[in-house]
Amino acid sequence: MRYPQGGGLTAERQRFRERVRMEAVAMFAAGRGSTDIAKELRVSVRSVQRWRHAWREAGQDAVRSRGPASRPKLSESLFAVLEEELAKGPVAHGWPDQRWTLARIKTLIGRRFHKSMTLSGISQMLRRHGWSHQVPARRAVERDEAAVAGWVKDVWPHVETPRRRSGPGSSSKTKPASR
Repeated sequence: MRYPQGGGLTAERQRFRERVRMEAVAMFAAGRGSTDIAKELRVSVRSVQRWRHAWREAGQDAVRSRGPASRPKLSESLFAVLEEELAKGPVAHGWPDQRWTLARIKTLIGRRFHKSMTLSGISQMLRRHGWSHQVPARRAVERDEAAVAGWVKDVWPHVETPRRRSGPGSSSKTKPASR
Protein backbone atom coordinates (compact mmCIF):
# COMPACT_ATOMS: atom_id res chain seq x y z
CA MET A 1 0.00 0.00 0.00
CA ARG A 2 1.28 3.45 -0.83
CA TYR A 3 0.56 6.53 1.26
CA PRO A 4 -0.70 9.46 -0.80
CA GLN A 5 1.66 11.97 0.81
CA GLY A 6 4.81 10.02 -0.15
CA GLY A 7 7.74 9.26 2.10
CA GLY A 8 10.56 11.24 3.69
CA LEU A 9 10.38 14.72 5.14
CA THR A 10 7.81 17.12 3.80
CA ALA A 11 9.00 20.47 2.44
CA GLU A 12 7.44 22.16 5.47
CA ARG A 13 9.37 19.88 7.86
CA GLN A 14 12.63 20.53 5.97
CA ARG A 15 12.07 24.30 6.27
CA PHE A 16 11.38 23.88 10.01
CA ARG A 17 14.65 22.02 10.55
CA GLU A 18 16.57 24.63 8.59
CA ARG A 19 14.96 27.38 10.72
CA VAL A 20 16.12 25.58 13.90
CA ARG A 21 19.69 25.56 12.61
CA MET A 22 19.56 29.27 11.78
CA GLU A 23 18.16 30.05 15.25
CA ALA A 24 21.13 28.17 16.69
CA VAL A 25 23.49 30.35 14.62
CA ALA A 26 21.87 33.49 16.04
CA MET A 27 22.36 32.10 19.54
CA PHE A 28 26.03 31.29 18.80
CA ALA A 29 26.55 34.93 17.80
CA ALA A 30 24.92 36.03 21.08
CA GLY A 31 27.45 33.91 23.00
CA ARG A 32 25.04 31.40 24.52
CA GLY A 33 26.15 27.96 25.70
CA SER A 34 25.50 24.69 23.90
CA THR A 35 23.40 23.19 26.68
CA ASP A 36 21.08 26.21 26.83
CA ILE A 37 20.68 26.23 23.05
CA ALA A 38 19.98 22.49 22.93
CA LYS A 39 17.35 22.79 25.66
CA GLU A 40 15.60 25.73 24.05
CA LEU A 41 15.61 24.29 20.51
CA ARG A 42 14.88 20.74 21.73
CA VAL A 43 17.83 19.13 19.97
CA SER A 44 20.81 17.15 21.24
CA VAL A 45 23.82 18.93 22.71
CA ARG A 46 26.02 17.02 20.24
CA SER A 47 24.11 18.50 17.28
CA VAL A 48 24.57 22.00 18.69
CA GLN A 49 28.29 21.34 19.16
CA ARG A 50 28.59 20.11 15.56
CA TRP A 51 26.75 23.16 14.25
CA ARG A 52 28.88 25.51 16.37
CA HIS A 53 32.10 23.93 15.05
CA ALA A 54 30.90 24.29 11.43
CA TRP A 55 29.85 27.90 12.11
CA ARG A 56 33.28 28.78 13.54
CA GLU A 57 35.08 27.14 10.62
CA ALA A 58 33.06 28.45 7.66
CA GLY A 59 30.24 30.70 8.83
CA GLN A 60 26.47 30.51 8.58
CA ASP A 61 26.34 28.69 5.23
CA ALA A 62 28.28 25.74 6.70
CA VAL A 63 25.45 25.11 9.15
CA ARG A 64 22.82 24.79 6.41
CA SER A 65 21.61 21.29 5.62
CA ARG A 66 23.40 19.59 2.77
CA GLY A 67 20.65 17.02 2.20
CA PRO A 68 20.87 13.28 2.82
CA ALA A 69 24.17 11.82 4.01
CA SER A 70 24.46 9.44 1.07
CA ARG A 71 22.97 8.92 -2.34
CA PRO A 72 20.33 6.23 -2.60
CA LYS A 73 21.24 2.98 -4.37
CA LEU A 74 18.25 3.38 -6.67
CA SER A 75 17.75 6.78 -8.28
CA GLU A 76 14.26 8.24 -8.63
CA SER A 77 13.98 6.97 -12.21
CA LEU A 78 15.09 3.45 -11.21
CA PHE A 79 12.68 3.47 -8.27
CA ALA A 80 9.87 4.39 -10.69
CA VAL A 81 10.80 1.30 -12.74
CA LEU A 82 10.81 -0.78 -9.53
CA GLU A 83 7.31 0.50 -8.70
CA GLU A 84 6.11 -0.61 -12.14
CA GLU A 85 7.60 -4.06 -11.54
CA LEU A 86 5.99 -4.26 -8.09
CA ALA A 87 2.64 -3.28 -9.60
CA LYS A 88 2.83 -6.29 -11.94
CA GLY A 89 2.74 -8.53 -8.87
CA PRO A 90 4.91 -11.38 -7.61
CA VAL A 91 3.27 -13.98 -9.86
CA ALA A 92 4.47 -12.10 -12.94
CA HIS A 93 8.01 -12.51 -11.62
CA GLY A 94 7.74 -16.25 -10.98
CA TRP A 95 6.57 -16.53 -7.36
CA PRO A 96 3.60 -18.79 -6.60
CA ASP A 97 1.50 -16.30 -4.59
CA GLN A 98 0.59 -12.60 -4.46
CA ARG A 99 2.80 -11.69 -1.51
CA TRP A 100 5.69 -9.23 -1.74
CA THR A 101 8.33 -9.87 0.91
CA LEU A 102 11.56 -7.94 1.42
CA ALA A 103 13.52 -11.00 0.31
CA ARG A 104 11.53 -11.17 -2.93
CA ILE A 105 11.98 -7.45 -3.56
CA LYS A 106 15.72 -7.89 -2.94
CA THR A 107 15.80 -10.68 -5.53
CA LEU A 108 13.84 -8.51 -7.98
CA ILE A 109 16.27 -5.59 -7.51
CA GLY A 110 19.21 -7.94 -8.08
CA ARG A 111 17.68 -9.41 -11.25
CA ARG A 112 16.40 -6.16 -12.72
CA PHE A 113 19.07 -3.61 -11.73
CA HIS A 114 22.08 -5.82 -10.84
CA LYS A 115 22.38 -4.11 -7.46
CA SER A 116 22.63 -5.62 -3.99
CA MET A 117 20.82 -4.12 -1.03
CA THR A 118 20.23 -5.27 2.53
CA LEU A 119 16.72 -6.10 3.68
CA SER A 120 16.72 -3.18 6.12
CA GLY A 121 17.96 -0.87 3.34
CA ILE A 122 15.09 -2.00 1.13
CA SER A 123 12.61 -1.48 3.96
CA GLN A 124 13.89 2.05 4.60
CA MET A 125 13.84 2.89 0.89
CA LEU A 126 10.24 1.70 0.55
CA ARG A 127 9.16 3.66 3.66
CA ARG A 128 10.92 6.78 2.33
CA HIS A 129 8.84 6.50 -0.83
CA GLY A 130 5.59 6.02 1.08
CA TRP A 131 5.14 2.25 0.94
CA SER A 132 3.85 0.38 3.98
CA HIS A 133 3.67 -3.26 5.09
CA GLN A 134 1.06 -5.43 3.45
CA VAL A 135 -1.82 -6.20 5.76
CA PRO A 136 -4.63 -8.59 4.84
CA ALA A 137 -7.85 -6.73 4.07
CA ARG A 138 -9.98 -9.47 5.66
CA ARG A 139 -9.66 -12.74 7.54
CA ALA A 140 -9.28 -16.00 5.69
CA VAL A 141 -12.55 -17.70 4.75
CA GLU A 142 -11.15 -21.01 6.01
CA ARG A 143 -10.59 -19.69 9.56
CA ASP A 144 -12.48 -21.72 12.16
CA GLU A 145 -13.13 -19.48 15.18
CA ALA A 146 -14.23 -22.41 17.38
CA ALA A 147 -10.99 -24.31 16.68
CA VAL A 148 -8.92 -21.19 17.42
CA ALA A 149 -10.74 -20.63 20.72
CA GLY A 150 -10.27 -24.29 21.68
CA TRP A 151 -6.57 -24.15 20.88
CA VAL A 152 -6.10 -20.99 22.97
CA LYS A 153 -7.97 -22.58 25.89
CA ASP A 154 -6.50 -26.13 25.78
CA VAL A 155 -3.11 -26.09 24.02
CA TRP A 156 -1.65 -22.64 24.66
CA PRO A 157 -1.41 -22.96 28.47
CA HIS A 158 0.79 -26.06 28.01
CA VAL A 159 2.99 -24.41 25.37
CA GLU A 160 3.49 -21.13 27.22
CA THR A 161 6.32 -21.12 29.75
CA PRO A 162 4.99 -20.72 33.28
CA ARG A 163 5.60 -17.42 35.05
CA ARG A 164 8.13 -17.37 37.85
CA ARG A 165 6.56 -17.44 41.26
CA SER A 166 7.21 -14.37 43.31
CA GLY A 167 9.27 -14.92 46.38
CA PRO A 168 12.55 -13.99 47.94
CA GLY A 169 15.26 -13.66 45.36
CA SER A 170 18.96 -13.12 45.18
CA SER A 171 20.91 -10.35 43.54
CA SER A 172 23.87 -12.69 43.09
CA LYS A 173 24.18 -14.08 39.56
CA THR A 174 26.86 -16.55 40.56
CA LYS A 175 25.09 -17.99 43.62
CA PRO A 176 21.36 -17.78 43.00
CA ALA A 177 20.69 -20.45 45.65
CA SER A 178 22.15 -18.34 48.47
CA ARG A 179 19.05 -16.59 49.74
